[in-house]
Amino acid sequence: MAEEKSSGTDKELVGKVALVTGAGRGIGRAIAFVLAERGATVLVNYNGSRQQAMEVAEGIQAAGGTARAVGCDVSDFEACGHMVEEIMADYGHVDILVNNAGVTRDNLVARMSEEDYDRVLDINLKGAFHTIRHLARHFLKQRKGKIVNIASVSGVAGNAGQANYAASKAGLIGLTKSVAKELAGRNICVNAVAPGFIETEMTLGMPQKAREAAVASIPMGRMGSPRDVAELVAFLCAEKSDYITGQVICVDGGLV
Repeated sequence: MAEEKSSGTDKELVGKVALVTGAGRGIGRAIAFVLAERGATVLVNYNGSRQQAMEVAEGIQAAGGTARAVGCDVSDFEACGHMVEEIMADYGHVDILVNNAGVTRDNLVARMSEEDYDRVLDINLKGAFHTIRHLARHFLKQRKGKIVNIASVSGVAGNAGQANYAASKAGLIGLTKSVAKELAGRNICVNAVAPGFIETEMTLGMPQKAREAAVASIPMGRMGSPRDVAELVAFLCAEKSDYITGQVICVDGGLV
């Protein structure tokens, strides 16, 4: 499937290397394409969707960009360390980190298993800590870098049936603000983007009534597109946002 093209010709990220986790589909896929359009070399991280990640990388290359698929389970601390070491050996630097990898295992809290709770936090929250932890010293040495964490409006306002997911995204917001304060003195910007209802495989699979109810709750009366999120991420990765850090920006059509 071809990615929607930007009408602009801005190549503000030329020379930058960007690692995007969970970039094989949905929002992560759109972020990978938009960063590549801006000129970045994009490392398309995946865990269980190698074929999709390869397709994203090949699609970027076909459009004239530079990308490579990189496999790693971000919930594994040591595996993240090895991934970063390999990237540094091949490219010498990483300038942008987008923590997008995430899963859902929804259920009411009274019925939620400990396994489902832990797995969501291990990937959504701990995975972001792992990548930040392993890349932080490189960013500090460079005295520059951009980190964008993909949170959710569920982490801002909560959502029934998503106690684990909301907790992971609320934790990601806290992590963002804390790391932003730690790294700001070295010109490293750390921000979070909190999408609302976005047209992805996940929302397309919603029952019709649930989908209609979701749209009815959005003041703008429609769901957003992955590109809506990706454009904001690209802005936060560019030099024009160098004085923005520790922020949480909702892309939700007014939902929250």
